[in-house]
Amino acid sequence: MKRGSTLFLRMAVFLIGTPVLALSVYGLIWLANNPANPDYAHMLYPIVIGIYVSVIPFFAALYQAFKLLSYIDNNQAFSELSVKALKKIKFCAMTISGLYVVILPFVFLVAQLDDAPGLIIVGMVPAFASMVIAVFSAVLQKLLKDAIDIKSENDLTV
Repeated sequence: MKRGSTLFLRMAVFLIGTPVLALSVYGLIWLANNPANPDYAHMLYPIVIGIYVSVIPFFAALYQAFKLLSYIDNNQAFSELSVKALKKIKFCAMTISGLYVVILPFVFLVAQLDDAPGLIIVGMVPAFASMVIAVFSAVLQKLLKDAIDIKSENDLTV
């Protein structure tokens, strides 16, 4: 694969991580200190804590994506290292999805008190998006593992 396409993907991964880092450093701290309705602040804190905890597996998955792109650059795309990176990405995505499912009851309580049913859908989006990423990486992991097995069988017979 040409280096330009992996460079584009590296930039995309960086651009995905930058706003998350900025929001976790500035936005969530501001939100925790200045809730829109101080009466609901006690329900807002578990949501903010859950979002902060979900940032850890998010950046771990981005790091694994960088590693996967470096394996592609070094012509090691069909290796056990790539399979392990995809497995870690899958685990991080499932962890993020689980965390947002745990946060969802608090979002439901805030939405019920504030009479904002659309907030529940907004709360479900990260859980479903990370589950899609987990399934996609699981499929890629299985395909890559099968390709490695076929390649090793072909290498033994030749």
